[in-house]
Amino acid sequence: MKLLLVEDNDRLRKMMKSLYTPGFDEVIECSDGTEAVAAYLKDNPDWVVMDIRMKVMDGIEATSKIVSADPGAKIIIVSQFNDESTIAAAKHAGAIEFISKENLSNVIEFINNYLRSAK
Repeated sequence: MKLLLVEDNDRLRKMMKSLYTPGFDEVIECSDGTEAVAAYLKDNPDWVVMDIRMKVMDGIEATSKIVSADPGAKIIIVSQFNDESTIAAAKHAGAIEFISKENLSNVIEFINNYLRSAK
């Protein structure tokens, strides 16, 4: 499986990559939404883990663009901003899940549960 990891904080992105790499054959890294949309269209990853607040293009807009191009895209939004309006915006854009950055290890658990339920 291939993961597209989108996070503008370099240190956090590296930490997330080390956390998620064991579950994936390939992890593609991007630092903003514009890069993420281009990488998604080029590399067709199985999963996307996307931050919300980033420069150039935020994660909500990038999610919307990716889902417009591929309605089957599996995007998990991760953010420290987990108020109801932010979560609603993420879901409205097409994210299948919202996970607080306080619980980053829950991303792999969510993916595993999703894959089990899809069988």
